[in-house]
Amino acid sequence: MPFVSRRAPLRLSPSELEMLTALSQSRTEAAARVQRASMLLRFHANESISQIARNLATNRPRVERCVSKALQLGVTQALADLPGRGRRPVMTPQARAWVVSLACQKPKDLGYAQELWTTRLLAQHIRKHCVAAGYKSLSKLGRGTVSKILSANQVRPHKIQYYLERRDPEFDAKMVQVLHVYNEVAIWREKGAPPPDLVAVLSYDEKPGIQAIQNTAPDLPPVPEKYATIGRDHEYIRHGTLSLLAGIDLLSGEVLGLVRPRHRSTEFIEFLKLADGHYPAGARIRIVLDNHSAHISKQTRSFLATLPNRFEFTFTPKHGSWLNLIESFFGKMAKTLLRGIRVVSADELKARIDQYLKEVNEAPVVYRWKYKPETLSVV
Repeated sequence: MPFVSRRAPLRLSPSELEMLTALSQSRTEAAARVQRASMLLRFHANESISQIARNLATNRPRVERCVSKALQLGVTQALADLPGRGRRPVMTPQARAWVVSLACQKPKDLGYAQELWTTRLLAQHIRKHCVAAGYKSLSKLGRGTVSKILSANQVRPHKIQYYLERRDPEFDAKMVQVLHVYNEVAIWREKGAPPPDLVAVLSYDEKPGIQAIQNTAPDLPPVPEKYATIGRDHEYIRHGTLSLLAGIDLLSGEVLGLVRPRHRSTEFIEFLKLADGHYPAGARIRIVLDNHSAHISKQTRSFLATLPNRFEFTFTPKHGSWLNLIESFFGKMAKTLLRGIRVVSADELKARIDQYLKEVNEAPVVYRWKYKPETLSVV
């Protein structure tokens, strides 16, 4: 006598049938959900439990559980595990908190050479010390679980995010002075001219350490449809470094610059002489600059004493040279002229920088301060 199943048939609505069919063919859904959808479709098509288990390469109890849940609780519940199913977690919240607390310390403070954690090193440290700390459940902890715990707590000890620390007790007052200068420049630009007793407002700084690097082999040009980029040999020859002393006129965008091997008081005084000769006599030249020792040295002040009322300095706060607009010009220069530059000597590098400044002054760009004081974030 043929076997007759006493299990009730599974009735599916058209929408359920469409949903299960799409799920059984999915490549992105979880494998367990895809398999359960196939089980229910085959049972709906009157396949036996044994046939379904054989065709899907699984076992009868798994098929029976899926079909029973569908008949008892509905198709949707049959596709997922019931609440409370699965092995209960053995890792306590206290153990997870201990893992996070370790991640918030530096490895070097715990006796390692590394500055930052890796998940492998952190997992190794946890397995080594968990029993002594009272967290035996972590004795087989893997790097994957460490990564999940840290992600859940939004801790990334392998990353560095830079910030600016206030090291100047007068930071706010000095910042306001600098921003006040920029605000006045914006007003004068709208009116068309500064007050009669002021001829220029310069943002000044030095860019040291510009390397004069020479290739040991010639660069290879791009070749259409063959080599998309310039080819360059890895080896190079160094011919020392140069410093650029530059000031950008905040009213006109014109750049005054000197390229010298060093940037001492002597070179700074040379720049001041350049500015003094460049602008008409009898009016002040206001300069925004940082707290470099050459700017306030005895030698510099002796020179300034020979030109009373000619220069007016506005200093940026200590550790706050980013408030100086000339830094934007240096950033642009680094991304254009200096990016990948190769020369045969320091003299050629100097000539290239001088030529760049000349080209900039042929079509000067006025730099404007765009940020308000309340948007500046420092610690």
